[in-house]
Amino acid sequence: MSRRTRALVGAVAVVATIPLVLSGCSGSGSASSGGSKALTIEDYYDANYNPVYKQCAKEVGATVTINHVAGAGLIAKVLQQASSKTLPDVLMLDNPDVQQIASSGALSDLSDYGLDADGDVPGVKAASTYKGKLYGLQSNTNSIALYYNKKLLADAGVQPPKTWDELKAAAKTLTKGSTYGFAMSNINTYEGTWQFLPFFWSNGGDEKDIATADATQALQLVEDLQDDGSMSKSSINWAQADVNNQFLAGKAAMMINGPWQLPALNEKKGLEFDSVPIPTRTGEATVAPLGGEAFTVPQTGDKDKMQLAGKFVGCLHSQKMQKTLSEVSGNVPTNLEAGAAWAKDHPQVASFVTTVQTARARTGELGPDWPKAATKIYTAVQLALTGKASPEAALKQAQSQEQ
Repeated sequence: MSRRTRALVGAVAVVATIPLVLSGCSGSGSASSGGSKALTIEDYYDANYNPVYKQCAKEVGATVTINHVAGAGLIAKVLQQASSKTLPDVLMLDNPDVQQIASSGALSDLSDYGLDADGDVPGVKAASTYKGKLYGLQSNTNSIALYYNKKLLADAGVQPPKTWDELKAAAKTLTKGSTYGFAMSNINTYEGTWQFLPFFWSNGGDEKDIATADATQALQLVEDLQDDGSMSKSSINWAQADVNNQFLAGKAAMMINGPWQLPALNEKKGLEFDSVPIPTRTGEATVAPLGGEAFTVPQTGDKDKMQLAGKFVGCLHSQKMQKTLSEVSGNVPTNLEAGAAWAKDHPQVASFVTTVQTARARTGELGPDWPKAATKIYTAVQLALTGKASPEAALKQAQSQEQ
């Protein structure tokens, strides 16, 4: 789920706080001055993004102090900063968190700076919109797809599956020796929910009430894959990085994962792989969750600096910078035209460009209450896969739990 475990874009990476000053082309200015050209940025990325920030700082005529913080503690830090009126000028947030922070009053409406998300993937725009106002711009996005080992599938005479029945048949055929046919993360965290959502949503599952027949079908599929031996019982303990390690080691012929795994996959000598959208029950378009981070302009009280911050965020969202950020992160541009062009030049992410067009924001239906539903979903998956309840009973039990 969009919590990603990778070095370049640390959605769950723990990165030490690193104060860094990057000079733009204008004067340094004073941070306390109303006309200051000095901006502070807070994110949970790493230093790979600093040149991108430096480029936009130069374009808008600013100097930038960058603070990289631990992803796991960012929201608590932001809420504390809002309370103490020490928010940064530009704040990066994981897209499911934008509405929560916007609802607290800590963010400004980006239309104040002439910014909009027109032309972007609809679900991405929805993730950063709260009560009709746009509070964040997401320069690139990601989702998940079905990776497959080309050699193992070719040797077994198996085609990449498009439907659930094809997935089950392929996974069963590909399960040989120490190699499972299929792998995914079913861990009891938001990552487990993130990976189950394409099956859940594509089959009509609704987070307002997860205990439905459609949701039961989706959970039954995952349980069937485990019960027939096509998926390891250890998946209940695997994060997405663990799943990728299984695939790299040749212990999984197919896996669900994201584009952030491409650097590791490409480094593996002799590994030939590709990816396709995650199969759906009847072969219709996949409805998967959208990942990625949005840049916001907090309410700092300094209107001049907020206007400058708005220009900076606008720079990061330009098609030129969307491509640059996608190169750094391994994700895909959120602008539909830029994404289509990106897929032609980067065939390894073509399946993700296709998937994000019909993908959904996790907060699209429940807004700030999404985490409650996410917890219920991964709880139900755990109950079913550990044999504590049938898929139907697991979903009912999880739906009834208090948050």
